[in-house]
Amino acid sequence: MHEPLAKVLGARSAAPLAALGAEDVGGLLAHYPRRYGDPGAVSDLARLAVGEHVTVVARVARATVRKMHSRGGALLQAVVTDGRHDLSLTFFAKSPGVLRHHEDRLKPGRMGLFTGVVGQYRGERQLTHPDYLIIGVDAEDEESALLEASRPIPIYPASAKTPSWRVQRAVRTVLDPLAEADVPDPLPEAVRERRGFGSRLAALRDVHEPFDEAQWRRGRERLRYEEAFVLQVALAQRRARAAQEEATARPPVAGGLLEGFDADLPFTLTRGQVAVGQEIAVEIAQPRPMQRLLQGEVGSGKTVVALRAMLQVVDAGGQAALLAPTEVLAAQHARTLRALLGDRAAGGMLGGAEQATRVALLTGSAGAAARKEALLDAASGAAGIVVGTHALLSENVQFADLGLVVVDEQHRFGVEQRDALRAKARTTPHLLVMTATPIPRTVAMTVFGDLETSTLAEIPAGRSPISTVVVPAGKQAWMARVWQRVREEVDAGHRAYVVCARIEPDPPDAGGRAGASGASSGETSDGADLLDLAEAGDGPGADRPPLRAVLEVAEELAGAPALAGVRVGVLHGRLAPAEKDAAMAAFASGEAPVLVSTTVVEVGVDVPEATVMVVLDADRFGLSQLHQLRGRVGRGSAPGLCLLVSVAEPGAPSARRVETMAETTDGFRLAAVDLELRSEGDVLGAAQSGRGSSLRLLRVVTDAAVIEEAREDAAVVVADDPDLVAHPALAAEIADRLDPEREEFLERA
Repeated sequence: MHEPLAKVLGARSAAPLAALGAEDVGGLLAHYPRRYGDPGAVSDLARLAVGEHVTVVARVARATVRKMHSRGGALLQAVVTDGRHDLSLTFFAKSPGVLRHHEDRLKPGRMGLFTGVVGQYRGERQLTHPDYLIIGVDAEDEESALLEASRPIPIYPASAKTPSWRVQRAVRTVLDPLAEADVPDPLPEAVRERRGFGSRLAALRDVHEPFDEAQWRRGRERLRYEEAFVLQVALAQRRARAAQEEATARPPVAGGLLEGFDADLPFTLTRGQVAVGQEIAVEIAQPRPMQRLLQGEVGSGKTVVALRAMLQVVDAGGQAALLAPTEVLAAQHARTLRALLGDRAAGGMLGGAEQATRVALLTGSAGAAARKEALLDAASGAAGIVVGTHALLSENVQFADLGLVVVDEQHRFGVEQRDALRAKARTTPHLLVMTATPIPRTVAMTVFGDLETSTLAEIPAGRSPISTVVVPAGKQAWMARVWQRVREEVDAGHRAYVVCARIEPDPPDAGGRAGASGASSGETSDGADLLDLAEAGDGPGADRPPLRAVLEVAEELAGAPALAGVRVGVLHGRLAPAEKDAAMAAFASGEAPVLVSTTVVEVGVDVPEATVMVVLDADRFGLSQLHQLRGRVGRGSAPGLCLLVSVAEPGAPSARRVETMAETTDGFRLAAVDLELRSEGDVLGAAQSGRGSSLRLLRVVTDAAVIEEAREDAAVVVADDPDLVAHPALAAEIADRLDPEREEFLERA
């Protein structure tokens, strides 16, 4: 299975397959057909899009060769049909004789697979010099031809250099000689018997060489389960390892900081906050490390829950570290915690409460004096709570007794980074992972399967409603009204965010496809979840205006009549820390009530006076990021307004995204829709080496039952044999699919 394809097929045949991600026999056999064609059925040619690379099943209607008098040479024009719509095939050559071979094969009535890029000539769609295979003709003998003509046609993910049937021939070349001993099976025999599955080799033959639909469906079911099982075993091993680690118990202390904090809270905790708080309190009081994921809607009160857990640890003599993905968010967390604690955050300082601690802030750009003070407070234990960015992972950051690690927005941090912070403790610290991006249950089981999950569904009383409107970018009257609404809110004493997808605009000669991949000359937004044009639903060859940029939009608004006399601030990741702080302070105070920003304001930024969020190029953001941005407004007593400016065409997936945002504020529904619209690779994250997601057949949107069954079986196997000593094929598969140095399936949500 690890034999290089260059050795089996030859370097010339192997090279284009490597471009598809198949470099050895196992990799090629895991390149499963994306669908199957019925030899008796044809493709719907009406659905072909210009610019799309396609493989279609169609019947030849006619084919003729003629000389071209105007330019010399010869032309073969063929027409294939699905019975209702036609598609032209065009071949050029220096003389008619060169084209006779195609004419002999393209006989009217014959069925074939035709591959190429869809073009357009005089209003008709066509394939120029397509690659093709004629069913029942391209076989060695009549018996083989009849057999092939009756079987489902595997249609593989392919490329212009490697059409589907060449992939199929390569697959058969490597698959046919294999015996059971050549294909190790990661599914233990007991699991196969319980679930009614055959061997892995049998499943590979089922999907690559089926004789009927039932056979390829059987093979897919088995291989889909295998993917889920391997993933869940790896997660079960992580849970088992964590359960064996030793942690320091941090039980509640009567009369401590937590008790005083609760007594002085100016609001009532929601039922969800109380219930989740009790779960966490019990777990961090145990000598085994807590591993818990806390998810909740924007504004559901996760920070208060996390702070109460941190105070319990501080009361028990330990420290807590809060790891945030950006300096803006880290600084926001530090301010929020200090405000919530009041004089209890001034331990050992003038004006501090009798029972108090300190909240230290450590970021990469902190000045020398501030950094030295934060390092001393962390190392001495004077700071019971240390907030920071990646700077907390530095070797010179030491803790007196680290008892709890809180990771905010887990999808921004890899497992290795999370573990690097935990390694700074004498015993394994408790772990609380927070995310404001609602996660469907199947994703939680698959991506965060090594963590227990708690959910805050309630929004605290007093939060104002937010209305969302989609604004067509091309209509000047609508855009004029957008800036009028911003002015109305400013005049009422409120604040307005204007979010752009990038910092700088494209140069004038960049053309209409600027920002097609989110990585052209202008720098994209800080951490922006930008989709490329095809992913956003605009389709191949689409043209659209350049993405709006912070610097140009800020300049335009500063001179806009609707905002005359209104100071416009700017915030993005390239500003120095002091400039960022100044921009946020001016915005919060109302000195600069309009803030043009990148998505650096996406998470955690809390300005209660902010009531308007304008998102330009909203159709190019993912739903979860739009939901986060919308959550920045309506955080005070006044209602919020979110204006999504979009150029998406009605009916496109990108239009569906922004329309769904306007229909609901339910983050869990939005997460489910986002999952449906985006690929599994987006959900699980791609490997840093560039290899795609390890999941090929498993779909976390639709395969909840499969994941549940695999999780049950995995728990039994790992409980009986945690190190998989009796299951070497399974251990090897985990090492091969889920490279432990990357563990990509755990790194990003």
